[in-house]
Amino acid sequence: MINKFFSFKWFAPVAVMAIVGCNNQSKQAAADNTLSDAEVKDGWKLLFDGKTTTGWRAYNGKTIPAGWSIEDGALKTSGTAHDAIGGDIVYGEEPYENFELTADWKISKGGNSGIFYHIVEDTQYHAPYETAPEYQVIDDIGFPEKLEDWQKAGVDYAMYTPTAEKVLKPVGEWNHSRIV
Repeated sequence: MINKFFSFKWFAPVAVMAIVGCNNQSKQAAADNTLSDAEVKDGWKLLFDGKTTTGWRAYNGKTIPAGWSIEDGALKTSGTAHDAIGGDIVYGEEPYENFELTADWKISKGGNSGIFYHIVEDTQYHAPYETAPEYQVIDDIGFPEKLEDWQKAGVDYAMYTPTAEKVLKPVGEWNHSRIV
């Protein structure tokens, strides 16, 4: 069976909080890991409640891989995966096709991560990058290798370069991203 989901890959410590997705263009600010009445009315769905990993699991798996935890209301990984396969998580309660995803994230010095979307899960695939576009989450300044523009934070990896409006906060501070 082939399904499309959201996935997150993490190669270095990173944290995500207040992940929500919806098909509506309006969104009012809400407290972390909650939805306002207006957001609920507009059809937003909270993908992470700040307390549990409900709805999340390994890519092509049933449970959360080792190394993931919840700290201070944020979903966090220890960054112990040393290759591209094995640490990816998927939000798999239901598939999404047309959506708007917002997420707050921060990354550690030298970190490399990403948010995959339109994931295809099937046993013929070993990792999300084989099937899905990736919103890049990376330390543009402290990553140990030279980055091309198409590899930097906020790009659709290897597809589009960053826009002039891109504003990143320093390593360890929260950034806000939106995928439409």
